[in-house]
Amino acid sequence: MVALQIRDVPPAVRETLAREARRRGQSLQAYLLDIVEAEAARRDNVDLITAVVELGGGLTGAEREPSSSDVLRSLRNEREAGLARDR
Repeated sequence: MVALQIRDVPPAVRETLAREARRRGQSLQAYLLDIVEAEAARRDNVDLITAVVELGGGLTGAEREPSSSDVLRSLRNEREAGLARDR
């Protein structure tokens, strides 16, 4: 693994980060590694989405998959129509 070093961290910032690490039951190093890994994962996701859009990929408009709320709405409408027929 590679070691990273950050210089000139203001004491108040360091204390805030250390306090949050303690609250989570982590060392400061483990907490900061979690933050760095999460940021790298987000950056990877943004890069992937950007690449797909630049290649003209992805679905838009009528081509898109229905969202979970679309599916739930459709199922509720079907259920309500069935209940209305049964009355």
